[in-house]
Amino acid sequence: MNGIKPCWSNIIFVVSAPSGAGKTTLCDKLQKEFKDIHYAITATTRAPRGGEIDGKSYYFMSREGFEKRLAEGGFIESAVVHGNLYGSPKAPVVAALADGCDVLMNLDVQGAAAVRNYIRNAPADDPLKCPLVDIFVVPPSAEVLRNRLVARGTDALEVIEKRMRQAREEISHWKEYKYMVVNDDLAEAYDNMRAIILAERHRIDNRREDYHG
Repeated sequence: MNGIKPCWSNIIFVVSAPSGAGKTTLCDKLQKEFKDIHYAITATTRAPRGGEIDGKSYYFMSREGFEKRLAEGGFIESAVVHGNLYGSPKAPVVAALADGCDVLMNLDVQGAAAVRNYIRNAPADDPLKCPLVDIFVVPPSAEVLRNRLVARGTDALEVIEKRMRQAREEISHWKEYKYMVVNDDLAEAYDNMRAIILAERHRIDNRREDYHG
C-alpha cells in the first residue's frame, strides 16, 4: 500500500420520522460528532418563532423571494405546509458536496420522496447525482409516541390525536427507506445512527473511482 487514500463519493443522508420520534435530537447529536457533515437548513416563508435565528434555525424568506427561487430551480424539494412554503435550497448543498462534505437533511416523508426522485432523475453531470442514504426513525410503539407527545405539554389533546393520525400515515412509508432506527433508548438509537453513517462511508459502491493501492 502506498498510502494513497481511496476516493469516496460524498453522501446525502436523509432522516425522516413522525413528530415525537426524536429525529431532531438524533440529527443534533450527529452534527456535534461529525464535524464534516453539512446540515442542510430548510427555507420557509413562515414568520420566525421565539428564539429562532435566520440562517441557523431556518432561512426565513418572503413568499415572493421563495417563489422566485423556486421558479429558477433553486430548491431540491419544496412543499406547502399549513399555508407556508418550505424547501431545501440547492446551492448550500452543492457547495458542501464540492467542499468534500457529506450532507444531512432532516425531512418529512414527502420531502424525502422528493429528494429521492430528484437524485434518481438527475443527469450524470448534476452535482447532486451522488449516493443517497435515507433513514426512518420510529418510536417503539404508538402508545410510546402518544405518551411523548402528551409529556411535551405543548399541544391540546385534539392536536395530539391529529399528530397521531399523521404519524400512522407517515410510518406506512417505512419500506421506502434504506434503514429503520427504532428510538426506544436514545443512546442506543444514536449508536445505530452513527453506525449507519460509518458503514455507508466505507461501502465499495460509494467509490468515485477505482482504487489501485
